[in-house]
Amino acid sequence: MSRHQAYRNYDYENDLDEYEGEDFSDGEEELSPEDRAQMDAGTVQVQTALGTELSKVTTQQIQEALWHYYYDVDKSISYLKSKFIAPPQKKKIPGSVARKGEMSSQHVSFADFFSDMPWLDIPKDRETVFINPPRERGGLLGGASTTSKMSKLQALAAARRKKADSQRSEEKQLHQAAQELNSLSTTSAQPELVKENIPPPHLAPRETVSYTRVDATNHSRQHESGRTKIGGDQLQGQLDTTADRPTNSPSPTSPSSITTPLETAAPSPFAQALLGSISTSTTPTSRNFPFPYMNLTPSVADAFSAPSPDDVVLTAQSQASSKKIAASINKKVDTVGKSDEATGGMKGLKIDDTPLPKSKNLDVLKEFDKVKSKKSASFVVVGHVDAGKSTLMGRLLLDLSIVDQRTIQKYRKEAESIGKSSFALAWVLDQRSEERSRGVTIDIATNKFETESTSFTILDAPGHRDFIPNMIAGASQADFAILVVDATTGAFEAGLKGQTREHSLLLRSMGVSRVIVAINKLDTVGWSRVRFDEISQQVSGFLSATGFQLKNVSFVPVSGLHGDNIARRSTDAAASWYAGKTLIEELECSEPMARALHKSLRLTISEVYRSAQSPVTVSGRIDAGSLQAGDALLVQPSGEKAYIKSLELDQEQVDWAVAGQNVVIHLSNIDPIHVRVGDIICDTKQPIACIDTFTVKVLAFDILMPMQVDVHRGRLHAAGQIQEIPALLDKTKGTVLKKKPRIVKPGNIARVVVKMANKVPLEASQRVVLRSGGDTVAAGLLE
Repeated sequence: MSRHQAYRNYDYENDLDEYEGEDFSDGEEELSPEDRAQMDAGTVQVQTALGTELSKVTTQQIQEALWHYYYDVDKSISYLKSKFIAPPQKKKIPGSVARKGEMSSQHVSFADFFSDMPWLDIPKDRETVFINPPRERGGLLGGASTTSKMSKLQALAAARRKKADSQRSEEKQLHQAAQELNSLSTTSAQPELVKENIPPPHLAPRETVSYTRVDATNHSRQHESGRTKIGGDQLQGQLDTTADRPTNSPSPTSPSSITTPLETAAPSPFAQALLGSISTSTTPTSRNFPFPYMNLTPSVADAFSAPSPDDVVLTAQSQASSKKIAASINKKVDTVGKSDEATGGMKGLKIDDTPLPKSKNLDVLKEFDKVKSKKSASFVVVGHVDAGKSTLMGRLLLDLSIVDQRTIQKYRKEAESIGKSSFALAWVLDQRSEERSRGVTIDIATNKFETESTSFTILDAPGHRDFIPNMIAGASQADFAILVVDATTGAFEAGLKGQTREHSLLLRSMGVSRVIVAINKLDTVGWSRVRFDEISQQVSGFLSATGFQLKNVSFVPVSGLHGDNIARRSTDAAASWYAGKTLIEELECSEPMARALHKSLRLTISEVYRSAQSPVTVSGRIDAGSLQAGDALLVQPSGEKAYIKSLELDQEQVDWAVAGQNVVIHLSNIDPIHVRVGDIICDTKQPIACIDTFTVKVLAFDILMPMQVDVHRGRLHAAGQIQEIPALLDKTKGTVLKKKPRIVKPGNIARVVVKMANKVPLEASQRVVLRSGGDTVAAGLLE
């Protein structure tokens, strides 16, 4: 039965009846036999303990107490005694009823309510008397009234006071006229006296006053009914206001001369001890005091009604600034027509890219011709993973005494500690801790050695398929290549299906034409000539199919672990059948590629780091052109300009370098964020263009269609997309076989248009590799 059918047949009323409690009786909860026995026993014990006081409680109360205290007899007896037998008596306050009735029947004054408070026993002569504040002092903000020279703020305040005085005089005249009109009116003016904001009639003006002590001789408390009423004109301690009263201040009017009744209090014992007996009888002062803010003279009140001098100055400054902004806006509007002319003039300007003063302005090509040095060449070592590439190069450096035996012994001990004793020679090039722990090469490892005629640079490329971009970067810097093949049974066949074939395709795609095939580990098969010939035939076949000429392909049987046929010939009798050249001899017979010395400067950045000579130090191979210390350079695609602070070639400081050499450049006048691995350093006068769309003629290694790809050129790799395929080309003639094919099959040549996500420095005749999903799908030349 489905879930919906179960819900449809669900009986809701039954569950609702259960929640409503229809299945439960309304009677009391019945006790279990065990609880009933404990209840009966506890009831008998409580009744026995209470004795004569048992009559004050009922059996139900006893059982409720036992149930509440879980049949604890002692707690139940204590509860019953405190609750029913002898409850505590509530304390009654004497006279509380009478006082309550008295307060409800008649009105009680605050003086009577607080009559028994000791802090009210204060003599009248000790009570506080509020007085008017003294008259305002002369000058602005408390300054001196008379100065030799008035400041701007004082002048502004004086002008404001003069204006306020004139306004007050006018108001006084209007007030007097209104009083005359009111005196002629027949209606009573009493309602006007009860309006709000009318100051009390007994307010005293702000003057310097003197007051006398008030004596209180009446020691008995007086009630409101017997209080004496004293007129306002009979109070002592009033202020003398007739001498310094301003002529323009309106005098307050009083509707009556009778003030609020006062009450006297007897002096406290503490006051009598301090002051002694008081014989002088004086009339107590009034308790009604005006609020300070209501007693200000009109001049003081008007002084704060208008803006302060600081506000006036700030307002003037803001007005002046607004005028300047308006003037600048008008000026911009007037110069709109002239901006185009100025822009055109700026376009015509040229920045002088002269080198720094320390530049020697050498003719680098002439200097290169004068120097009789060894020819330089770079080769990349490629092959399937675990073919023995790093071990082979380590043995080569050891046999040429580039690395001493002591270093090898140190590496061997370190390798034995982690169970990889055979990796000691590989650690000569694999310097990174990750490479040593994993036993695979990850990045390009470089080293140098020299023979009698040539200076070589080793580029040891990784063989794992995850690091193909690093292998492409190494192949782009090489003049020729060493393809290492594992001769052990099964390893060669696995490599032929893996990276051996892919590396061969990439080498030909990057323009490498000379390949030395080193058949390694041939000693594991007893230096079998049959195995050597078998491997040579198969490798020759797919290299020829890839595009290599067989005259540029050589085969050398070697043993990287023991050093046979690398720098010296094998002494093993089983290898006596080989009479060809050793690996070093094959390298010396290989000619490097032609150098583009006369072209514009192009250098691909391989590394960026910080050194003691400069915060921005780069290294890489000069693809074309030449440079010298002090030259101005342009870094693309950032477009930032830099200068050469110094140059290093083979760890020696030099003044210049040419195409084909791997140099270290210490830059200045550039921020490190503008320099990245894969960028192009070029001449400022002939820079390389940064583009985001280009057309490339490619050889397809896999099926091509409009799809997402990664574009690789040396160290540069960026995301892109094949937008369209304009034509399918003939392999030999290059003619168009088909226009706008939907797909390109492997092995065909096609012209494709690639759209990049960002602009990258690329130009015609450069070689690029297209990869997708971790596989190489195509490679070719930019058109």
